[in-house]
Amino acid sequence: MKETNKKEAPVVTELVATNRKAHHDFFIEETYEAGIALLGTEVKSLRDKRVDLKDSFARFEKGALFLYNSHISPYSHGNLQNHDPLRKRRLLLNQREIGRIFGKLQLKGFTLIPLRLYFKKGWAKVELGIAKGKKQYDKREVLAKKSAERDIARGMKR
Repeated sequence: MKETNKKEAPVVTELVATNRKAHHDFFIEETYEAGIALLGTEVKSLRDKRVDLKDSFARFEKGALFLYNSHISPYSHGNLQNHDPLRKRRLLLNQREIGRIFGKLQLKGFTLIPLRLYFKKGWAKVELGIAKGKKQYDKREVLAKKSAERDIARGMKR
Protein backbone atom coordinates (compact mmCIF):
# COMPACT_ATOMS: atom_id res chain seq x y z
CA MET A 1 0.00 0.00 0.00
CA LYS A 2 1.18 3.43 -0.85
CA GLU A 3 1.17 6.13 1.76
CA THR A 4 0.40 9.55 0.51
CA ASN A 5 1.78 12.63 2.14
CA LYS A 6 -1.32 14.73 2.12
CA LYS A 7 -1.01 17.81 4.20
CA GLU A 8 -4.07 18.46 6.28
CA ALA A 9 -5.66 21.79 5.60
CA PRO A 10 -5.42 24.13 8.59
CA VAL A 11 -8.68 24.58 10.43
CA VAL A 12 -9.94 28.09 9.76
CA THR A 13 -11.68 29.73 12.67
CA GLU A 14 -13.52 33.01 12.37
CA LEU A 15 -13.61 34.77 15.73
CA VAL A 16 -16.99 36.32 16.48
CA ALA A 17 -16.72 37.55 20.07
CA THR A 18 -14.53 37.30 23.15
CA ASN A 19 -15.32 37.74 26.81
CA ARG A 20 -12.55 40.17 27.76
CA LYS A 21 -13.70 40.51 31.36
CA ALA A 22 -13.35 36.75 31.93
CA HIS A 23 -9.58 36.74 32.42
CA HIS A 24 -9.81 39.88 34.55
CA ASP A 25 -12.49 38.54 36.90
CA PHE A 26 -11.65 34.81 36.99
CA PHE A 27 -8.82 32.29 37.18
CA ILE A 28 -9.41 29.93 34.24
CA GLU A 29 -8.65 26.32 35.25
CA GLU A 30 -9.68 24.33 32.13
CA THR A 31 -11.22 25.07 28.75
CA TYR A 32 -13.63 23.06 26.61
CA GLU A 33 -14.99 23.53 23.10
CA ALA A 34 -18.74 23.13 22.73
CA GLY A 35 -21.16 23.44 19.86
CA ILE A 36 -24.17 25.68 20.33
CA ALA A 37 -27.75 25.09 19.16
CA LEU A 38 -28.93 28.22 17.36
CA LEU A 39 -31.89 29.40 15.31
CA GLY A 40 -31.41 30.61 11.72
CA THR A 41 -31.58 34.31 12.48
CA GLU A 42 -29.14 33.88 15.38
CA VAL A 43 -26.54 32.44 13.01
CA LYS A 44 -26.96 35.42 10.71
CA SER A 45 -26.50 37.81 13.63
CA LEU A 46 -23.37 35.92 14.68
CA ARG A 47 -21.94 36.28 11.21
CA ASP A 48 -22.53 40.05 11.57
CA LYS A 49 -20.68 39.85 14.93
CA ARG A 50 -23.67 41.21 16.85
CA VAL A 51 -23.16 39.29 20.10
CA ASP A 52 -22.16 40.12 23.67
CA LEU A 53 -20.78 37.55 26.14
CA LYS A 54 -20.04 39.95 28.99
CA ASP A 55 -22.40 38.64 31.71
CA SER A 56 -23.07 35.19 30.31
CA PHE A 57 -22.57 31.87 32.08
CA ALA A 58 -23.41 28.20 31.61
CA ARG A 59 -25.47 26.02 33.94
CA PHE A 60 -26.74 22.44 34.06
CA GLU A 61 -30.46 21.88 33.72
CA LYS A 62 -32.01 18.38 33.54
CA GLY A 63 -28.72 16.77 32.54
CA ALA A 64 -28.01 19.23 29.71
CA LEU A 65 -25.79 22.28 29.62
CA PHE A 66 -27.30 25.67 28.73
CA LEU A 67 -25.78 29.10 28.05
CA TYR A 68 -27.55 32.00 29.80
CA ASN A 69 -27.42 35.80 29.33
CA SER A 70 -25.52 35.73 26.04
CA HIS A 71 -27.01 38.60 24.08
CA ILE A 72 -27.33 37.87 20.36
CA SER A 73 -29.02 40.86 18.74
CA PRO A 74 -32.05 40.25 16.52
CA TYR A 75 -31.21 39.99 12.83
CA SER A 76 -31.99 43.25 11.02
CA HIS A 77 -33.86 41.53 8.13
CA GLY A 78 -35.46 38.81 10.25
CA ASN A 79 -39.04 40.15 10.68
CA LEU A 80 -41.32 37.52 12.31
CA GLN A 81 -38.67 34.80 12.54
CA ASN A 82 -36.48 36.82 14.90
CA HIS A 83 -35.48 35.37 18.22
CA ASP A 84 -35.40 36.54 21.83
CA PRO A 85 -31.91 38.07 22.30
CA LEU A 86 -31.39 36.67 25.82
CA ARG A 87 -32.93 33.19 25.46
CA LYS A 88 -31.06 30.22 26.91
CA ARG A 89 -29.15 28.20 24.32
CA ARG A 90 -28.23 24.54 24.57
CA LEU A 91 -24.55 23.66 24.47
CA LEU A 92 -23.54 20.51 22.62
CA LEU A 93 -20.89 18.29 24.24
CA ASN A 94 -20.42 14.55 24.48
CA GLN A 95 -21.52 12.77 27.65
CA ARG A 96 -17.99 12.18 28.93
CA GLU A 97 -17.18 15.89 28.77
CA ILE A 98 -20.50 16.79 30.40
CA GLY A 99 -19.75 14.39 33.26
CA ARG A 100 -16.25 15.79 33.73
CA ILE A 101 -17.52 19.38 33.77
CA PHE A 102 -20.34 18.48 36.17
CA GLY A 103 -17.82 16.94 38.58
CA LYS A 104 -15.60 20.03 38.49
CA LEU A 105 -18.52 22.39 39.08
CA GLN A 106 -19.49 20.51 42.25
CA LEU A 107 -16.35 21.90 43.89
CA LYS A 108 -16.97 25.10 45.82
CA GLY A 109 -16.33 28.35 44.00
CA PHE A 110 -16.17 27.08 40.42
CA THR A 111 -18.37 28.34 37.60
CA LEU A 112 -18.60 27.82 33.85
CA ILE A 113 -18.21 30.88 31.63
CA PRO A 114 -17.87 31.39 27.86
CA LEU A 115 -14.50 32.77 26.79
CA ARG A 116 -14.84 32.99 23.01
CA LEU A 117 -17.50 32.45 20.35
CA TYR A 118 -16.31 31.53 16.87
CA PHE A 119 -17.06 29.62 13.68
CA LYS A 120 -15.02 26.47 13.01
CA LYS A 121 -15.58 24.72 9.67
CA GLY A 122 -18.86 26.63 9.37
CA TRP A 123 -20.20 25.52 12.77
CA ALA A 124 -20.74 27.94 15.67
CA LYS A 125 -18.56 26.97 18.65
CA VAL A 126 -18.16 28.31 22.18
CA GLU A 127 -14.97 28.00 24.21
CA LEU A 128 -16.03 27.41 27.82
CA GLY A 129 -13.79 27.89 30.81
CA ILE A 130 -14.12 26.36 34.26
CA ALA A 131 -13.30 29.35 36.37
CA LYS A 132 -12.83 30.43 39.96
CA GLY A 133 -13.57 34.04 40.89
CA LYS A 134 -10.74 36.43 41.71
CA LYS A 135 -10.73 38.55 44.82
CA GLN A 136 -9.94 42.25 44.63
CA TYR A 137 -6.40 41.75 45.93
CA ASP A 138 -5.78 39.09 43.25
CA LYS A 139 -6.72 41.61 40.55
CA ARG A 140 -4.36 44.21 42.03
CA GLU A 141 -1.56 41.66 42.18
CA VAL A 142 -1.99 40.78 38.50
CA LEU A 143 -1.95 44.47 37.53
CA ALA A 144 1.22 45.03 39.56
CA LYS A 145 2.95 42.08 37.80
CA LYS A 146 1.96 43.40 34.37
CA SER A 147 3.25 46.86 35.26
CA ALA A 148 6.57 45.45 36.50
CA GLU A 149 7.00 43.35 33.35
CA ARG A 150 6.26 46.39 31.19
CA ASP A 151 8.89 48.42 33.07
CA ILE A 152 11.47 45.63 32.67
CA ALA A 153 10.72 45.40 28.92
CA ARG A 154 11.19 49.16 28.58
CA GLY A 155 14.49 48.95 30.44
CA MET A 156 15.74 46.15 28.18
CA LYS A 157 14.99 48.19 25.04
CA ARG A 158 17.24 51.05 26.16
